[in-house]
Amino acid sequence: MRVVSLLASGTEIVCALGFRDALAGRSHECDYPPEVLDLPQVSSPGFAVSGSSASVDLAVKDLLRKALSIYEVDEDLLRDLAPDVLVTQTQCKVCAVSPDDLARSIQDLSKAGTELVALEPHRLEDIWDDIRKVARALGAEAAGESLLESLQGRLDRLREWAEGRPSRPSVVTVEWIDPLMTAGNWMPQIIEIAGGRSLLGETGKHSPWISWEDVVFADPEVLLISPCGFDVKRTLEEVDLLSQHDRWASLRAVQDNRVYVADGNAYFHRPGPRIVESAELLAEILHGEPGEGRYEGSGWIRLEVGGA
Repeated sequence: MRVVSLLASGTEIVCALGFRDALAGRSHECDYPPEVLDLPQVSSPGFAVSGSSASVDLAVKDLLRKALSIYEVDEDLLRDLAPDVLVTQTQCKVCAVSPDDLARSIQDLSKAGTELVALEPHRLEDIWDDIRKVARALGAEAAGESLLESLQGRLDRLREWAEGRPSRPSVVTVEWIDPLMTAGNWMPQIIEIAGGRSLLGETGKHSPWISWEDVVFADPEVLLISPCGFDVKRTLEEVDLLSQHDRWASLRAVQDNRVYVADGNAYFHRPGPRIVESAELLAEILHGEPGEGRYEGSGWIRLEVGGA
């Protein structure tokens, strides 16, 4: 069995199912577990990913406007790797390699017997279905159900714990800084399970662009800043763009010193096994438990804004 994964969450699913040794190649975004970094990289971004959120947004929109692929795939390498299973996604052609980026090689791979597994999660339930889909392709249905039982059990225990908290703070998540985007898809479910109330984003719908006025009007008790693909360090380089907005100081989250920066590369935006850790991390932010500091400092930090 030879597997190539062009999706970070797909790679994590394959490894969680016990098929790390079957992986023959990965995308440029696949960085967990760390040992997958030694695998051949078959894709690269068609824009400078190290730029600011504004420059990344402009570059991606320019490529889309020109009807060009956002990601470049080394199709010769992909064919040489001769995967039995190729994991990709159709949920968001901006977020990761999609079948559109593989147009020239899909036919050749199909003729060679490669099974294309395209993941498309919008809700937690879809993430579970995608795990089953990958497990079936690997002939590991039993391992898939065992993994799901473990993940869902952890979330059930967290949900039960959160229901006993004395409050459920309102939360606005910043999924992109410039332009401003909040989190939809499965994120409102994660917030609810962790003991919060999601504002602005809707479960099962794509993450929407919003205005700063939307944030001011929502006036959340907690502001979670976790841009997709940005770790804590990179987010801190741009967080001043938010604090410069009018009425920043008037937000309840700022007044109460409840503005947090979280690792949006490792957590929240990868619809795979670590979505459970994302919920646990958020519960730690919202209620001080149950991770008991497990994620603080590495997965999230409190942004010291003071009670302005």
